[in-house]
Amino acid sequence: MATRRSIVHMDLDTFFVSCERLLDSRLNQKPILIGGTSERGVVASCSYEARRFGVRSGMSMKMAKERCPEAICIKGNTQTYTKFSRMVTEIVKEVSPVYEKTSIDEFYIDFTGMDRFFGIWTYASELRSRIIKETGLPISFGLSENKTVSKVATGEAKPNNQLHISYGLEKDFLAPLSVQKIPMVGPKTFQTLCSLGVKRIGTLQTLPLELVEQALGENGRSIWTKAQGIDKSAVEPYNERKSISNERTFHQDTIDIAKLSGILAAMAENLTFQLRRAGKLTGTVTVKIRYADFQTQTLQQQIAYTAADHELLPLVQELFKRLYQRRVLVRLIGLRFSSLVGGAHQLRLFDHQDLSYPALYKALDNIRERYGDRAVLRAIGLEARSIGHYNPFNGEPPILLANRST
Repeated sequence: MATRRSIVHMDLDTFFVSCERLLDSRLNQKPILIGGTSERGVVASCSYEARRFGVRSGMSMKMAKERCPEAICIKGNTQTYTKFSRMVTEIVKEVSPVYEKTSIDEFYIDFTGMDRFFGIWTYASELRSRIIKETGLPISFGLSENKTVSKVATGEAKPNNQLHISYGLEKDFLAPLSVQKIPMVGPKTFQTLCSLGVKRIGTLQTLPLELVEQALGENGRSIWTKAQGIDKSAVEPYNERKSISNERTFHQDTIDIAKLSGILAAMAENLTFQLRRAGKLTGTVTVKIRYADFQTQTLQQQIAYTAADHELLPLVQELFKRLYQRRVLVRLIGLRFSSLVGGAHQLRLFDHQDLSYPALYKALDNIRERYGDRAVLRAIGLEARSIGHYNPFNGEPPILLANRST
């Protein structure tokens, strides 16, 4: 008989709001909006007190203020949120055999087999209590046999609570809940299901698999399976040091600063595209230089999690200027993004000036998906063409994008 799995999903409650309240206790029990503070801004996070007025993440700040005039608006601080996220990660890492950090405030932990030595419910409860005690942040968790049911259970446990779904009760637990609770069911899928008269998971559970596949396409089988309380996906071990990188060794050593900056810019732009395509954010940037005498130097900086060109490209250039001090011919140059976590570019929505960037990146990434990674790039990257064998365009003429604050 196969071993029963024990999967915990942990999620920090209203994470940005909770961090702000730790810094200023006067915000406790008050409606809080975090995001772009102008009317053109977007709500990145909101407190439960604000949600009672119909406010939600992703809503325009103007509409949120209309629904909740008494709300306190805060621009937010990404450095603060990243610091607290890392504090929680260190605690989880210390006591968990296998854990997966899927975003800045969310974790899966596989405690399978630990019931031989500990009561898993007790052990998970003690972990939650320790996080609350050492960080001051409220956190909720769900425990079940698989990732889907545990994630849904966490949502039902909130705020600041915990819920255990016993073996064999997964399907019954899900049945009365809205189909929107199933991961992968977004607004469009929800509308499609509503058109079939399906609003509750229990109704979806009774439909033939073939009908669901016909209605929802390639995701139909996965959604139907999750509705049955079945999810065999594993907790992917999280490694803080996993990274993506790029290096270029030149056929002819160079000291041309403009061209070295250009090739770094092209690398950075390509790697940030790879981050967004993989649904990742980076928390550490490293620039590497190898000189003609084979001496190698690196410079690394931890940053707030991001996958945005306008944040990463200037930092890469700054690190290069600080690192390149010898004025010796360069043989190799490289760039690495590490400390990767799952997530999307959302942490910089606190400034309304950033609101155009997500749409810009989406348009650029669509072009790259269709025509290749190097189909569109900033003009500074053109300098990379004449160095050694590096060809950022793969033989295709690029679409030029004039520098925008970079």
